[in-house]
Amino acid sequence: MLTNIGIPGLILVLVLALIIFGPKKLPEIGRAIGQTLKEFKSSTKGMLEDHSQSEDEKKKTDDTVKDL
Repeated sequence: MLTNIGIPGLILVLVLALIIFGPKKLPEIGRAIGQTLKEFKSSTKGMLEDHSQSEDEKKKTDDTVKDL
């Protein structure tokens, strides 16, 4: 979807954002988006770690059951 934008389209989007939000709001918006992405990344990383830990625990339980 975004691969078809190209450089001229990207420049147009940035100019429109500058016109709509103004030069004072753009850094605030960028910071908010950055913090949101950072939180999302850490949350998904935590979920993946929890999932892998639960799979490891399940595998250990299965191994223990096989040993009995």
